[in-house]
This record gives sequence, C-alpha cells and structure tokens, in this order.
Amino acid sequence: MEEKLTLSYLQKYIKEKDFKPNLKHAYFLKLVEEVGELSEVLRKEKRMINSEIKGTIEEELYDVFYYVLALANVYEVDLEEAFILKEEVNDKKYKRVK
Repeated sequence: MEEKLTLSYLQKYIKEKDFKPNLKHAYFLKLVEEVGELSEVLRKEKRMINSEIKGTIEEELYDVFYYVLALANVYEVDLEEAFILKEEVNDKKYKRVK
C-alpha cells in the first residue's frame, strides 16, 4: 500500500480484493460476527504487543472496518461523502462549533 490511506483508497483497495455483490447478506452477517468478536476482546482488553495482532482489539477493529467497507462497496456508498454529510448533520444536531 503506497497511496495515502483515505476512505476512498481503502474502499477501492477492498473492492479490488473482495467484491461480490451477490454476498451482501453474507457480508452483513460477517460484520455482525466481527462486532461480537470485537466485544469479546474489548471486554478482555486484549491489545497488540510486539506487532502480534492475532486475537486483539486491533485485529477485530480491522475486521469490522473491512466488512463496513465491503458493504459500502456492494451498496455503492461513497463513505467519504457519507462521512462529510453526516458530520454536517451531527454538527447541527449537537450544536458543534467548527
């Protein structure tokens, strides 16, 4: 990975590796599964030590993010645009000052 890690780049990267629109439901089920695994490592506060990522919060956050990106791809959602638009809504809703 040599490009800057933007949401757009990461979406494109995942789409090139794993794009199966017919598996929308499976991607969602995997997301739910990974959130459960994240819950477990959060409860146990398992963190990465010496670049050993297996079974850690870092690994499970990656897995959750992976399936969010995969779902965004199959539903043709531009996450950068969605992020910007939702932040504008939240700024108004929560009266945030920029």
